[in-house]
Amino acid sequence: MSDETAPAMDYETHESTYEGFINFSKIGTVAVLNIVLCLILFAFGGTSAVVFGWLMLIATLVASGIGMALGEKGWVPPTVVFALTGVLCILLV
Repeated sequence: MSDETAPAMDYETHESTYEGFINFSKIGTVAVLNIVLCLILFAFGGTSAVVFGWLMLIATLVASGIGMALGEKGWVPPTVVFALTGVLCILLV
């Protein structure tokens, strides 16, 4: 038996929720990859690598927060931090 009084789906809200989920997924993926690079610095680097690992870990948290606030292009700040952490891994490990 169908219910004729059910409200229609709110497509605008659905689309904005989907875009938010995709944005969060992009930022989260880059943040997790950056955490893996920080773990490499912690495990295989010397004292300076551990210090830079902590700095880049904090930078990842800040960049992820900024990325969530930016919206659609929010993946850019965590990606920049990821690239810098990768360069540090190459130089220090």
